[in-house]
Amino acid sequence: METLKIGMREFRDKLATYLLESEAPVAITRHGDTVGYFIPARRKRSETERAALKEASARWQEILDAEGVSEEEAVADFKRWRAEQKR
Repeated sequence: METLKIGMREFRDKLATYLLESEAPVAITRHGDTVGYFIPARRKRSETERAALKEASARWQEILDAEGVSEEEAVADFKRWRAEQKR
């Protein structure tokens, strides 16, 4: 995997893009000298993974609607369950 070289200002200006979308290491330079590296920790999701997540989300919404449960109620129940599991 090839390292992408970019200037410090560009890295700062596009930080969110590099943090969320970069797959390759980034060498950060200042006046042509490398001053640091950013090594991405997450990989980009494939289209198959993205489609599976969308399908799971749609099914979960159908279940919530059928049971008359709001998203907030489901989240609150989950947080309560997690707290009990930690005990």
